[in-house]
Amino acid sequence: MAKLVVEVLDAHDLMPKDGHGSASPFVEVEFEGQRQRTSTKPKNLNPSWNEKLVFNVKNPQDLSTQTIEVFVYNDNKHGHHKNFLGKVRISGMSVPFPEQEALVQKYPLDKRGIFSHVKGDIALKLYLHGGVDGMEIHYDHHEEAATPLKEVDANKLDDEYYYKETHDKSKKKKKEKQLRKFYSLGTVNGGGGPTPARETRGDFSKAELVSSATTVMQMQFPGKKPEYAVMETSPPLAARMGYWGRDKTESTYDLVEQMNFLYVRVVKAMDLPVMDVSGSLDPYVEVKVGNYKGVTKHFEKNQSPVWDRVFAFSKERLQSSLIEITVKDKDISKDDFVGKITFDVSEVPQRVPPDSPLAPQWFKLVDKKGELLKKGDIMLAVWMGTQADEAFPDAWHSDAHSVNQENMNSTRSKVYFSPTLHYLRVHVIAAQDLVPSDKSRPPDPIVRVELGNQGRTTRPSSTKTINPEWNEELMYVAWEPFNENIVVSVEDKAANDEVIGRVLIPLRNVKRRVENAKLPDAQWFGLQKPSLVKDEGGEKKDKFASRIYLRLTIDSGYHVLDESTHFSSDLRPSAKQLHKPSIGLLEVGILSARNLQAMKGKEGKLTDAYCVAKYGNKWVRTRTLLDNLHPRWNEQYTWEVYDPYTVITIGVFDNCHINDKEDAKDQRIGKVRIRVSTLETDRVYTHSYPLLVLSTSGLKKNGELHLAIRFTCTAWSNMVTQYGKPLLPKMHYVQPISIKHVDLLRHHAMNIVAGSLARAEPPLRAEIVDYMLDVDYHMFSLRRSKANFTRIMLLVSGIQYVLSWFNDICHWKNPLTTILMHILFLILVCYPELILPTLFLYLFVIGLWNYRFRPREPPHMDAWLSQAEDAQPDELQEEFEPFPTSRSLSTDIVRMRYDRMRTVAGRVQTVTSDLAMQGERVLALLSWRDPRATTIFVTFSLIWAMFLYITPFQIVALLIGLYVLRHPRLRYKLPPIPVNFFKRLPSRADSLL
Repeated sequence: MAKLVVEVLDAHDLMPKDGHGSASPFVEVEFEGQRQRTSTKPKNLNPSWNEKLVFNVKNPQDLSTQTIEVFVYNDNKHGHHKNFLGKVRISGMSVPFPEQEALVQKYPLDKRGIFSHVKGDIALKLYLHGGVDGMEIHYDHHEEAATPLKEVDANKLDDEYYYKETHDKSKKKKKEKQLRKFYSLGTVNGGGGPTPARETRGDFSKAELVSSATTVMQMQFPGKKPEYAVMETSPPLAARMGYWGRDKTESTYDLVEQMNFLYVRVVKAMDLPVMDVSGSLDPYVEVKVGNYKGVTKHFEKNQSPVWDRVFAFSKERLQSSLIEITVKDKDISKDDFVGKITFDVSEVPQRVPPDSPLAPQWFKLVDKKGELLKKGDIMLAVWMGTQADEAFPDAWHSDAHSVNQENMNSTRSKVYFSPTLHYLRVHVIAAQDLVPSDKSRPPDPIVRVELGNQGRTTRPSSTKTINPEWNEELMYVAWEPFNENIVVSVEDKAANDEVIGRVLIPLRNVKRRVENAKLPDAQWFGLQKPSLVKDEGGEKKDKFASRIYLRLTIDSGYHVLDESTHFSSDLRPSAKQLHKPSIGLLEVGILSARNLQAMKGKEGKLTDAYCVAKYGNKWVRTRTLLDNLHPRWNEQYTWEVYDPYTVITIGVFDNCHINDKEDAKDQRIGKVRIRVSTLETDRVYTHSYPLLVLSTSGLKKNGELHLAIRFTCTAWSNMVTQYGKPLLPKMHYVQPISIKHVDLLRHHAMNIVAGSLARAEPPLRAEIVDYMLDVDYHMFSLRRSKANFTRIMLLVSGIQYVLSWFNDICHWKNPLTTILMHILFLILVCYPELILPTLFLYLFVIGLWNYRFRPREPPHMDAWLSQAEDAQPDELQEEFEPFPTSRSLSTDIVRMRYDRMRTVAGRVQTVTSDLAMQGERVLALLSWRDPRATTIFVTFSLIWAMFLYITPFQIVALLIGLYVLRHPRLRYKLPPIPVNFFKRLPSRADSLL
C-alpha cells in the first residue's frame, strides 16, 4: 500500500499564546480521516521537530483531488486545551513521487477565520512512498504551488554564497549545529555576491497610512510586511559616479553596471584544404574558451565559406586564458580537424563605443603541431567590449551555450513596435433593390460588417422592404498599413441569416479624417452575390442591381486605447501630424533580479528569466539568462515622453520555449508599474521592487527586480502647460464615444496588438501581452472591491481625524490651541474678506510643510493595499474564473444570474474605484507625489492668496459669479484647465495589483 510521508521540520516566528510572550506548539496533520500529531515543544516560538508522520493512501490515483491539512496548535494546560496558531492546506497534486524528488517547502500559516491572529511559517517535506510500482501519477504543471528551497549540506557548498534563515537569537550554542542553511543554487550560474541588508524608509506618508488604516479597520487588515516593500539600493552606476569604473570613459549606458565580454567575430575563410577522399569539404568553426564552446553552421562542399557570426563570452566566467578557434570538417562519424588559431586573452584589444567596429583581419591556420598550413586562411576580429557594443544583441552568448541554433533567437534581446491603431467608422444608411431568395415574402434585412476578427451587425430595419433604412453607426479598430478588406454583407433574418448580397471594400481606399474635419460624403456600393465576390474586391458577372449606401471614414484624431485606462502609457492621437513635441526622456536600466523562485523546479531546473518593458508603442525584451535564480541583465533602454501622466510597465517572465516546447506558455514571475509624473526630473532612482503574483493559491513573492530609472525633462514649458491640457485628444470630447463601445474597441485593440507581436521573431506571445496590458483588470474581484473600500476608508479616516481635532479644540484639550482658534475665529468674523486668502495661505503652508515628507521612491505594487495577503481561496477562485463562468452549475438560469451579478458588481467596483481615485487626487495636491503638480498648485495658492489680499471680496465674487453664469457661446466643449489639472494628479491606483 502506498504511504504518504509528511516530514514536519520546523516553524518560525509563531504567535505567542500563553500570555507570557511564548507558546508550546505542536503540529497535527489530517489526511483521509487519519490524524497524527508531533510532540510538543515547550516555550518555543521557533520550534524544530524533524518528525515523520506516515499515512495510508487508499488510491494513489485520487491523491491529486485530495487535500492534506496541517494545523499548528499551542499546547495549553498540559494537553487539556489547545490554542490555534495557524494552518496550511496542501493539494495532493503537489506531492512528488518518488522520495528523491521531494524538496523542503516553507508554507506561510493561514488564518482559520476573520478574527484569527496568525503569523509565521512552517517547513514541511511531503512525498509518496512505496506501493505504486507500475502506476503513472499525473500532475498538473499549471498548478502554482510554493516554490521549494532545497536543503543542502553546508560542508559541500562552502564556496557558495548562501542565504540562511533568520533564527531567534536566544537559541543556545549547542543547537547552532542543527540550523539548516538554505543555499541559492542560482549563484553558481552567475548569481553574484550577496545583497547587503538595507533599511526600508519610514516615510511620513507611510506612517500616516498605516496609522489611519489601523484606526479605522484594525480588525480586518494587518500591518504591512517588510518583504513586500521597495528598498533603495546603491549600485555602482556611471550616472552617479560620472564615469565607467576609473577610466572616465563616456558611455550612453550609464544606468547599468558595466559588464565585460570577450567578442569573437568569425567572418569567413578562404582556400581551405580538402579533407575527404571525395574532394569535398563541409567546414564550420568552433570557438572555445575554457569549457564554453560556440559553433557556427556548416556549409556543404565549400572551401571559401562566409559565416559572419559573433560570439560573446562573459569575462567574469572565463575559465581559460586561451581562445581556440578551430575549423573542422562536418562528417557523419567524426568531424575532421582542418586547422586552428589561438589567441591570448591578455593580448586582446579593448574597444569602447563610440569607437568604430574593429576591422577583421586574415590569419593563417596552423595544424595540430602548430605549423602553418600550406593553404587556408580565416578572417577574424577579436576584442574585449561591454554590453554597449553594437554586436551584443545578435551575438551568441555563453549564457545560452546549451540552447540549439533554432531556439537561439528566443534568448536574445529585441525591440518591438506595436502597430498604429485607428478607429474605423462605418455609417450604414440604407440599401436599394434587394433580391431575397424567397420573393413571395418581404425580407427582414440586417447588415453585417466585418474587419479581420471584428464583426458587428445592425439592428433590423424598421421597414421590412427591399429598400430598407438603418441609419446606424458601427465602429472598429483598424491598423496600419491598412491591408485588410471591409466585408459588408446584407443578410435576411427571416431566412436564417441568408446572405442577400456582399461587397468587399479595401481599407486603403477609405478616406481618413483628422480631428473634427467634415465627414466624407456617403457612397453607393454595388452588392454582389456571395458566389461572385472575389478577394480583391470582386466584379459583377451578371446583372445584380442591389446596392448599399455607406459612409466610411478612418478617424485618426482619436487615441485608440489598447491597455487599461488606469495605466495608459500613451495618450497621443493616431494621426502623426497631431503629435506634439516630446517633453523629455525616460531611461530605464534593467539591472538584475534576486531570489527568484525555481519556476522549473519540477523539471530539475531553476528559472530562465527575461524582462519585458512596455511604454507607448515600444516594447523591449531583454536576453534570457538560463538556469539562474539571480540573473544580471544590465541592459538600458530609452523612451520619449510626451505626457507625464503615463505609466511604464516592466514584467519578468520564465522562458518556456527554449527546448522546442511550442505549446508551452511563459510563466509570470511578476511586474512593476511606475508613473512618470511621480518621478523627480534628473534624479536616478535605484530600487529593488518585489515581484508579486496573485494566483488561485494566494499571494506569492517570486523575488525582487532591481531597476535604475531616470526621467529627464527637455522642455519645461511644454511639460508645465501639459498639466492644463485634456488627457485625451480633442476628438474624445468633441465627438465622444460611449463607454460601452470603448470597452469593446479596447478588447479588439488588445487582440490586434497581441496578434501583431506574436508574428515577430522572436515572438511576444499572447500570455505576455495580456499580462502587460492588464486584459482582465476590469473583471469583478471581491479582493479589488475590498481594496477600493480600504482606499475610501483611508480617506474617511482623514476626515475623522479633522473632526476629532476640532472636537479636542471645543473641549479645551489643548488650551493654547483653543485660544488661538478663538482669536482666528474673531478675526475672520470681523473681516470676512480674509476667509479665502487665509484658506489659500494655509494650503500653501501645508504644502511647504509636507515637502520634507515627500515620497522618495516610486510607487510600487502594494500587497497590503491590494488586500492580496489575506485573500480567501474562494475569493481567488472567483477572481481567476473566466467570464462567462466555466463552472457547471445546476441550471442555466443560475448561471445567467451569476454572470449578471458579476457584471453589475464589476461596474459597482469601477464606480467605487473612481470615487476613491478622486479623493486621492485631492490629497495629491499637497503630498508632492507628483512634484511638478504640487509645485504648480502651491505657487498658484500663493499667487491667489496675494491677489485676494489686494482685491476686494465683492469684485472677486462678482467675477466668479459672472464666469459661472456666462453665456453658452462663451463656453468650450473642452474641459477647463482646473479640471484637466485635477485629472492628471496621481492616485493610489498605481499601487494596486
